[in-house]
Amino acid sequence: MTELAVRAEDLPALTALFDPRQVADPYPAYREWRHQRPVARPRERLFVLSRFADCEAVLADASFGHARAAGEVDARSFLGMNPPDHARLRRLVSRAFTPARVRDLAPRIETIGAELLAGLDGRADPFDLVERLALPLPVRVICELLGIRPDDRGLLVGWSAALSRALDPSFPLTDDERARQRDARDAFAAYLRGLLPARRRFPGDDLISALVQVHDQGDTLSEDELVGTVILLLVAGHETTRSLIGGGALRLLTHPDQLAILRENPELVGQAVEELLRYDPPVQFLTRYALRDTQVAGTTICAGSFVLLLLGAANRDETVFTDADRFDVRRDNHRHLAFGHGIHFCLGAPLARLEAAVALRQLLPLLSRVRIAAEPEWKPNTVLRGLQCLRLDPAPDHSASGSEP
Repeated sequence: MTELAVRAEDLPALTALFDPRQVADPYPAYREWRHQRPVARPRERLFVLSRFADCEAVLADASFGHARAAGEVDARSFLGMNPPDHARLRRLVSRAFTPARVRDLAPRIETIGAELLAGLDGRADPFDLVERLALPLPVRVICELLGIRPDDRGLLVGWSAALSRALDPSFPLTDDERARQRDARDAFAAYLRGLLPARRRFPGDDLISALVQVHDQGDTLSEDELVGTVILLLVAGHETTRSLIGGGALRLLTHPDQLAILRENPELVGQAVEELLRYDPPVQFLTRYALRDTQVAGTTICAGSFVLLLLGAANRDETVFTDADRFDVRRDNHRHLAFGHGIHFCLGAPLARLEAAVALRQLLPLLSRVRIAAEPEWKPNTVLRGLQCLRLDPAPDHSASGSEP
């Protein structure tokens, strides 16, 4: 085993990976990084991994966890916890996301999707698919699960947008953006704390009420943990699925051969969702903290070091995926890391898969009758990457949409 030397000249290349100007297509840069620097150490206490096997190994290894940093968006949620607190809190929340509970949500998700898409048949003017479906569908679903009033959804979406940007490295952020993040975090927490008294007196059939009862019946869940967990569920519960649905529509429009396959074989929609998660994952990066000295890829990683995992690069590792840069809805290798791996595997993965599958199935007829009306607009986020706007124009075909590799 060897100790990898620090290569300060890799730091500018790493900084470039987080440049919002390349968010529309970061994958060529990822490929170059993976080939040239599969295991990198651009500065002390920071390692960067980009191969599938190495990223998977770190996510599965109990030697890696999270450093508890004051002020982080997830500092009081189980996402940023290590065992045993992580297992305790995840067990409480997981009751809302059992396979049976998620399956029961399918009819409601289909109803919401149909309502949101109603009226688009025969429409002559352009529309934004993100605004019309990709954003409101997961927002309504997670808000209904948590018992959030419809009138408050707009507030939550605004706070969530600011907090999701906080997951990016701090160096590209302006002082105004940092201030908006602090304000959003404080306002979000205050809003949720304001809900708790009523949920204690009049609990409903919602997740916040269930978590309040857990808190009130013992000391297994503090109020800070409750608020942090609900913020996590609201942010993660719609930001990533929004990106998956919007990105999925974009990929099908720019790959008309794959859209035709799905139109002819709608039973492949679930498989197509897995390929979208591999090809264009909503979460591009994860970070882990070395809790003790350990070895990865023949390299010593000392306790106290941070490891940055380039999921977007790992999911296109050509040693794992044949023709990895090709979007193929028939692909049967679904070993992607889009939902993470190990004890922090995304709790909401079944719900995200279901929402995306329902949305894409409902979109199939529409996507064959529209074309992209303007250059897609991307959020500036590099960690939680996704579309801000996808304007579509009703047309006899989408031959003008172009294609991608």
